[in-house]
Amino acid sequence: MLVVPDPKVVRRLLTRYASLQISLAEREGRERARELEDVSYTLCITMGTQNVHQAIAAADTLLVARARRGSVQEPAPEPDGEDGLPMLV
Repeated sequence: MLVVPDPKVVRRLLTRYASLQISLAEREGRERARELEDVSYTLCITMGTQNVHQAIAAADTLLVARARRGSVQEPAPEPDGEDGLPMLV
């Protein structure tokens, strides 16, 4: 049986990954680096991949496929700014 990750969880992971990448680029820190490692690992496990680049590609594919199925199955955008669009990192 194939388990498909919840798109909301995937979006949150991608958002956190991107935020940490930006944060590290602006100012390095061991805590942020460790958190980025944790988020990268979680993203890989969630998407069933072996590296973060594969995980991001798989996440984008999942989110695009969900968007193509139509808004009938997708809930309304969340007030926290998640608009259902895939994020390219």
